[in-house]
Amino acid sequence: MIHLVIEQDAFMRMFVPMLDPSAPQEFFDAVADFFSHDEPDFVGWAAAMRNRVPGLFPARVSLAEDQQHFRELLKSADACLIESLQFGRQELAAAPDIAVVQKYGCITRNIDTAACAERGVEVSVQRRRVNIALSELAFAMLSGMGKHVFELNHVIDEPRLKAAGYTIRPYDKRYTGGSNFARIPGLRVMFGKTLGIIGFGEVGREIAKRANAFEMRVVYHQRTRLPEVEEAFHGVAWAGGLHDLLAQSDYITINLPVTPQTTGILGTREFSVIKKGSFLVNVARPELIDRQALFEALDCGRLAGYATDVWFERPARSNDPVFSYTNVIVTPHTAIADRRNALLDTEEMFMKMSQALVERRRTDARL
Repeated sequence: MIHLVIEQDAFMRMFVPMLDPSAPQEFFDAVADFFSHDEPDFVGWAAAMRNRVPGLFPARVSLAEDQQHFRELLKSADACLIESLQFGRQELAAAPDIAVVQKYGCITRNIDTAACAERGVEVSVQRRRVNIALSELAFAMLSGMGKHVFELNHVIDEPRLKAAGYTIRPYDKRYTGGSNFARIPGLRVMFGKTLGIIGFGEVGREIAKRANAFEMRVVYHQRTRLPEVEEAFHGVAWAGGLHDLLAQSDYITINLPVTPQTTGILGTREFSVIKKGSFLVNVARPELIDRQALFEALDCGRLAGYATDVWFERPARSNDPVFSYTNVIVTPHTAIADRRNALLDTEEMFMKMSQALVERRRTDARL
């Protein structure tokens, strides 16, 4: 039985009962329940998937809690599946039997690919459908706020228009057209506007692809600037510091993990320098935003709108002030979309790992 080491993560740990027959039944049942509203026959899916990965199933699966624990587990590992853990020469030295390093994503800056190639260890990546889904929702929110789509939904009759503060005053159609008959101001296009992306990881890059298609100017900020050739490839420009990005962007997305350094990274000071009338989208985590500073920025008009997939409480309190803001969009943590997307990603990764393990066995048999 092969030994697979997986990085401990709220999602990745669900791979354990998919591949390890010794996992408790309640673990398998909990994972099946997680996917049930999109994949009601999870048992059937798992059985079919296992048949397609003969090099990987059955496996003994271990979860690595941190980098040191990861190195210890690698001593007997045949394969590993990681997202943020480092895999370099030190890890290679600790893993005499490793055949494949699978990245749960497509950016390999945490993996020494050259060292792996020297050892004949395959490195495989996965463009995650969940990141595509996140970027699609982020872009829908950006576009929707600029066009006031959410505020104006169903606001098409006179009573609702008046309740929203608009007065119907007919145009002189002898000389003009009749579009926007309620004379709603401030409707925007995205063409030519600046999108600022805070955190240019997997989701940020997916958002940039879509912004380029809309012919936006895209700037980004993160701790380490990309090489110029990569910036050109992604169609983005370095904004400099965070405040520089905030001051020039008409639309802003924040795509960062929550760490002690990023918690509350957008607070009173940041909202004070943000370009007046900009829109902010957050499909990452609410902890990145200072709640009180957010409301203050909305109240004074510094921020024209805010959209997020995850509110500060899940579910929100029924008396939360957010419900009085027509320019705030909040969805109930649905950006990842159909869970079958994650299952497709999972199966693709397992198949690539299985193939690498089968090839290793064939090579070893020939020696």
